Amino acid sequence: MKKSLIALAVLAATGVASAQSAVTLFGVIDAAVSGYYNTSEDRNTPTLLNPTYQSLGSVTVSRTALTNSGYNSSRLGFRGTEDLGGGLAANFWLEMGVNNDDGTGQGIPGSVPPTIAGGLTFNRRATVSLSGVFGEVRLGRDYTPTFWNDGVFDPFGTNGVGTSLIATANGLTTPGSAAVGFQANANYIRASNSIGYFLPPNLGGFYGQVMYAFGEKDKYDPGFLTPPTPVNNSRTGGYVGGRFGYSSGPLDVAVAYGSSTVGDNYLLGIANKLNTTNLGASYDFGLVKLFGEIARSKLARDTVAVNLLPEPTADGYLFGATVPVGPGLIRMSYANVKLNRNVRPPLLAQGDDPSADKFAVGYVHNLSKRTALYATYAYLKDKDGLDITVGGPAMITSVNGVPFSGKRSYGYDIGIRHAF
Repeated sequence: MKKSLIALAVLAATGVASAQSAVTLFGVIDAAVSGYYNTSEDRNTPTLLNPTYQSLGSVTVSRTALTNSGYNSSRLGFRGTEDLGGGLAANFWLEMGVNNDDGTGQGIPGSVPPTIAGGLTFNRRATVSLSGVFGEVRLGRDYTPTFWNDGVFDPFGTNGVGTSLIATANGLTTPGSAAVGFQANANYIRASNSIGYFLPPNLGGFYGQVMYAFGEKDKYDPGFLTPPTPVNNSRTGGYVGGRFGYSSGPLDVAVAYGSSTVGDNYLLGIANKLNTTNLGASYDFGLVKLFGEIARSKLARDTVAVNLLPEPTADGYLFGATVPVGPGLIRMSYANVKLNRNVRPPLLAQGDDPSADKFAVGYVHNLSKRTALYATYAYLKDKDGLDITVGGPAMITSVNGVPFSGKRSYGYDIGIRHAF
C-alpha cells in the first residue's frame, strides 16, 4: 500500500524527492496463539554393568504462547524505484522482521549467536539494484537461491508449525542436527554482503539467479603467519549459489544449488562447506494444487591431509497440496528427513541413522484480500536419536545425566494475518 505523503516527506527531508518515481511502504502483521508439546523418552536398556536398569519413561515439555508469523512472516519495509530512462531503473528495498507479539525486532535466523535480536534493523532484506533488459544486478542482504525452493514449494511457506522438515533440517540449527556433526548455517535463508544477478522476465517462462556473498574475513600473506587467535577463520561466511527454473501456466519447476562455508581452521588446512541441492515443482489443476520437493545437504570437509572426519548428509522430501474452498484454502503436507552420519571409517558407525516424519494440515479463511484467519496443526515423529520439533521449547535430551531421545512433537497455530 502506497503511503505517498509519508514517502514524499521522507524524501524531501533527504533532498531527493524529485528523483524518485515511486516509493512504497508495506508490511505484514501476523499474530497467533500457538501450542507446542515435545516428548522425549529414555531408550536406555539394561547392560552388563547395570542389569537391573529400569527406564525413566518419557517426559513432555510444553508451551502455550502468543506468537507471530504463523502464516506469513511479520515485517515492515520500504521499496522504491527511479526510472533512469532507456529501460534502466534504480531500485532499493529495505525490509525488517517484526515480533509484533512483544514489539521487538527479529534477529537473524541461523546466526550463532543470534544477532541483532530486539533491534529494528533491516535484517530481512537490504538491497540496491539496477534493472533493465539485461535483468537485475542486486547488492546487499537477500534470500539465497537455495532457500527459494524450500519456501515456494512448501504449502505452508516455511512458516509456523507446518514448516517443512526440509527447511528445518537444512536450517541445521536444531539440537538433533548437532548430534550428527552438522554446523549452524547463517546463510541458509539469507546471505549478507552479497552480489546477485537475476535473469530478465521475458525469457519464455525460464527464470534464474546466481549469488556470491563475501565472507569479509581478514587474510594474511604468507598464510602460515596467520595469527592463531582470534582470526584463524579467513574463509568462513562466504556463499555461492544459483537457481534456475521454468514457469508456464499451471507448472512451476526449479533446481538450486548453494555452498556456504560454515567452519574454518586456516592453520590446520580445514574448511567445512555445507552444500545444498534441491529440486522442487508445483502444478495447479484448479481444484487442487500439488507440491513436491527433494533436497540434500552435505557437510563437506576440505582438508590438506587425509580426511577421517565424518561428512554427514541430510536427505529430505516433501509432498503437499492446497485445495481452494470458497474464500478459504485447505493446506496439507507430508515430509521426511533422514540424517546420515557418514562416519569414517564406516566400522565406527553406531546404530541406525536418525530420521523424522511430519504431517501438517491447516485452513486459511480470507476475510478480504489483505486479512485472513488461519489454523494449522502439525505432528512430527522422531526416530533413532533425532530431536527436532515443530517449534517452541527444545526437546529434553537428558534427565539427571541420563540421555533421552526425541519421540514425538505436535503443535498448533490459530491466528490472524493482515497485510498492508
